[in-house]
Amino acid sequence: MKYQAYRTTVVTLLSFMAGVVVTLVVVMGWWVPSSRDIAAAEGMESSRGAANMSEMKGMDMSDGNMAGLKMDPGAKDIGQASVTLSPTRRQAIGVKTGVVERRPFETTIRAVGTVAYDERRVKQVNLRVAGWVTNLAVNYTGQVVRAGEPLLTIYSPELAATQAEYRLARRTRARVGQSAMEPIRTGADAQVQAAAERLRRLNVSDEQIEALEHAEPRPETTLVAPVSGVVTKKMALQGAYATPEMPLYEIADLSTMWVHAQVYEHDLSLVALGQEAEVTLAAYPHEVFRSRVVFIDPVLAPETRTTPVRMEIFNPDLRLKPGMYGEVTIRVQAQPVLAVPREAVLDSGTRTLAFLDRGDGRFEPRDIKTGRTFGDFTEVIEGLQAGDKIVTSGTFLIDSESKLMAATNMMGALGMGGIRMEQAQMGEMEMGGMEGMQDIEGMKGMRGMAGMEGTDMKDMPGMSMGAAETPSTQTIDGLTLTLETTPAPAKKGENRVRVTVRANKAPVTDATVAVAYTMAMPGMEVETVKASHTKDGVYEATVDLAMKGAWRIDATVTRPNAKPVTATFTVQAGK
Repeated sequence: MKYQAYRTTVVTLLSFMAGVVVTLVVVMGWWVPSSRDIAAAEGMESSRGAANMSEMKGMDMSDGNMAGLKMDPGAKDIGQASVTLSPTRRQAIGVKTGVVERRPFETTIRAVGTVAYDERRVKQVNLRVAGWVTNLAVNYTGQVVRAGEPLLTIYSPELAATQAEYRLARRTRARVGQSAMEPIRTGADAQVQAAAERLRRLNVSDEQIEALEHAEPRPETTLVAPVSGVVTKKMALQGAYATPEMPLYEIADLSTMWVHAQVYEHDLSLVALGQEAEVTLAAYPHEVFRSRVVFIDPVLAPETRTTPVRMEIFNPDLRLKPGMYGEVTIRVQAQPVLAVPREAVLDSGTRTLAFLDRGDGRFEPRDIKTGRTFGDFTEVIEGLQAGDKIVTSGTFLIDSESKLMAATNMMGALGMGGIRMEQAQMGEMEMGGMEGMQDIEGMKGMRGMAGMEGTDMKDMPGMSMGAAETPSTQTIDGLTLTLETTPAPAKKGENRVRVTVRANKAPVTDATVAVAYTMAMPGMEVETVKASHTKDGVYEATVDLAMKGAWRIDATVTRPNAKPVTATFTVQAGK
């Protein structure tokens, strides 16, 4: 009866495993080659006849043990596994490969550009004396003016009084010019100079001042254009009273124009002063205006996440007008960098992968760190070396196959040893729940089991009968760590973990102990708690084992002026 119960347990477990295999084969039928179907069928046949397990693939026990069912060591533990594809399969999904190499960094940045005034060539016209506008020579916005041309005439009593003072000073100097007294002559000269300086400050030219010697003072004065350009603003009105603080005109020199390109934040690191730029305007779609980057704005616009980058363009014929819209292309050239084709990079948002071609149809996933993108290539900062052969086409399908292999590997780690799908080599077979099988009398039908009656299964290499019982002790770098749980054995839910730390049989009381625990299954995160010292080198912490099964517990001990020591234990959580 005892062996019959064991046989029933084995039959139930194998039936469950066969059901998992059938489900995977149906869902991924197009993926699974005929050899995989045969393996699944053989596995199902063996589950129906539990008395004869000779058809179970991956459990060849001819040497008397179940060891050797290891996970594929080809890939790092990044949630994916290496993939092996037949030539027919590679051709069907369009797999192409390329070589990682250093390439010249050449790219272009395209941005929206707008034409604007050269701010250095915009002048504002003001009066230096208050008065009434009597005549407007320039009387509309947009009028082209030349430097020195009259803009308006103004009547100013203050200006007339200053002119009269100047004429009086000159007449006085003429009368006392023959005086024998030097101070009198010097004083007369000083009055003339002071009156002339006041006229200059009122914007009266030297020619106009000299003309006052032969003409009567004029209460009106003419305001002239300081620069050549276009009147962009006109505030002066006929007959209006104007004061020095009032702007009357704004004149812009349009012989040189600015073009502002709005460059996005992710492209700013590629832009530098002096780079060549090409401007194409909507008004002249078939003409290219060439320039260079002369200024990069130090401020980023938060609304658009762009920064203005300025170019200068000569505009002798005044064809470019402020406000014109166009496209700016900036040429970027830098030192050669390690690069791969864009199609070779898989970016999930949290991880970036590429697949290495190891030969014979075997592809290995590799975590990489990428940099800038240029043309059809992406810069590689870490993870690959020049000369590596990588997949450049068909990466999505290989990625899906890799995840499938990782899932089957995980099934093996959770106790589903003996299930063999193509390329997937499981971890050592876990037979949790079969601790009571002290011998193998009920497994006589299995290949390679003849003559092994009475053998204790716990002594068979590769047969893990569950997690180790606590307390469990390990010695690492001179430290002896003993782990116990309360209750013992551990249960599902909260448990008290006790870690005893000793060095040369003496308790360690000045350490910091952290306890990290997790279960080997997809999506399971590692929880970490700090253990508190109670007495005599004993540190305790509470862990929450959320489900039944084997839990990995890492105890990390950190002592002053010493490197951390980590011991790994396995605890089986029961009901």
